[in-house]
Amino acid sequence: MSELTYGGIEIVFSPYDPNWRKMRKVCAREMMSSKVLDSYYGLRRLEVRQMVRDVRTLACTTVNIGELVFQLALNVVMNMIWGGTLDGEGRRKVGLEFQRVINEAIELVSEPNLSDFFPILSRFDVQGVVGRMKKLTSWMDKIFESVLDQRLKMDRGEGGKESKDFLQLLLQLKEEGDTKTPLTLTNIKAIFVDLVIAGTDTTSTTIEWAMAEMLQNPEIMRKVQEELEQVVGMDSMVEESHVRRLRYLDAVIKEALRLHPPLVFLVPRYPSQTCTVGGYTLPKGTQIVINTWVIRRDPEAWDNPLEFCPERFYNSTSKWDYNGNDFGYLPFGSGRRICVGLPLAERMLTYELASLLHSFNWRLPDDAKLDLSEKYALIMKKGTPLIAIPTPRLSNPELYS
Repeated sequence: MSELTYGGIEIVFSPYDPNWRKMRKVCAREMMSSKVLDSYYGLRRLEVRQMVRDVRTLACTTVNIGELVFQLALNVVMNMIWGGTLDGEGRRKVGLEFQRVINEAIELVSEPNLSDFFPILSRFDVQGVVGRMKKLTSWMDKIFESVLDQRLKMDRGEGGKESKDFLQLLLQLKEEGDTKTPLTLTNIKAIFVDLVIAGTDTTSTTIEWAMAEMLQNPEIMRKVQEELEQVVGMDSMVEESHVRRLRYLDAVIKEALRLHPPLVFLVPRYPSQTCTVGGYTLPKGTQIVINTWVIRRDPEAWDNPLEFCPERFYNSTSKWDYNGNDFGYLPFGSGRRICVGLPLAERMLTYELASLLHSFNWRLPDDAKLDLSEKYALIMKKGTPLIAIPTPRLSNPELYS
């Protein structure tokens, strides 16, 4: 993991120190604030509409749901990171390569490594895991260097156009400077790694699981689509402004995150000083790993925990949210280490899923059997890809144009 994260200087795995506080502050205040995310709505809307058009051309044929929403998530994230630097064709080519690299990187991170169990073997790289990860990191680094070089030329007036994206914000912060904890180009590249990986696979995996559970339970899909008809209407496309009113769809997503958490384990914690938690003494520096998959299937915390039941969130008097205040439900973590991309994830999960369900009816291919088995990795994906057939359902065909 150290190879992938520039030595662990990014947000997810960096220790709690001035560098981590600086990076976290930059992302939370400058990139994930409501004001900033609102300003990028046009980019998200453009990509979601393009996805709907693409699916329309595939009507009545099979669609790989995971690949579809992964590409959408990647396009959204890349547009927000450096949309003004690469043209459309450039983003497409980089996006396809990133999809390959991200999948390979997650496979490598999830692969058992002897060096993790016997540190004395780490310098030998017995299984070649570090060597393979270095190749992937080298490829990403070249892309980041190329994008940074192009942006710096644009800022010097050689590109002839201005941009509006996260990269512009980060470079401005770098120039403004902080003498104690300066933001470096390596920091910027490390932030890119977090955003690209965390903002794509987790989102697409959650949507794929939600779609799979609704295909397994058609009555739930019917309720979602009825809600969409009431809130959005059959003569309109979904907008982000509709999201707050889609209470049942919100419950479906929360239930998908409960039963199928993308991350089985939260990011490891390391106490900065010896402490006592629940009667257990934790020495300073102890690695603590929290298994959220088990917590969310605990019969002492949940009724019928293995049943996919959105009503447990929809009808509950408790205020279930993603803020990590209830330790029985931590889809995005809790405390200082809660996912920094939570504000974007909240918007995108509901918006993307609502657009797929409002614009199309979905069914399994004839004689297909739905497989809900899980494939263990850093991100818990479906054991087999979800393949479904869409048919347009909106009253006005021009809405798909």
